[in-house]
Amino acid sequence: MAEKKKKVAKPAKKETKKENPPAGEAAPAEDLGKEVGKVTHFYDKISVAIIDLSDKLAVGESVRVKGHTTDFDQAIDSMEVDHKSVETAKKGDVIGVKVSEKVREGDKVYKK
Repeated sequence: MAEKKKKVAKPAKKETKKENPPAGEAAPAEDLGKEVGKVTHFYDKISVAIIDLSDKLAVGESVRVKGHTTDFDQAIDSMEVDHKSVETAKKGDVIGVKVSEKVREGDKVYKK
């Protein structure tokens, strides 16, 4: 007579459970720095971004521009308020900054 094969239990697979944040909470984001403004317009022919500031910003500081398809770091070499060159700008100012890459309306600007 044929012998029945015994079934050997396989060790259970370890499940790596990815924890989703509770409803209404965002997933933890990478540290981008402090948000200092938002792009309101972009002049593509001259590569100038118009940024509405929510905090102060000065020439020489580094920023990161981040959006859905935008993500790059850049130093602020110069900026203008009302077509006049300035060294610093404060919360509420709308500045023009020459950028190295294309930006889009709604992209956020973070101070590094």
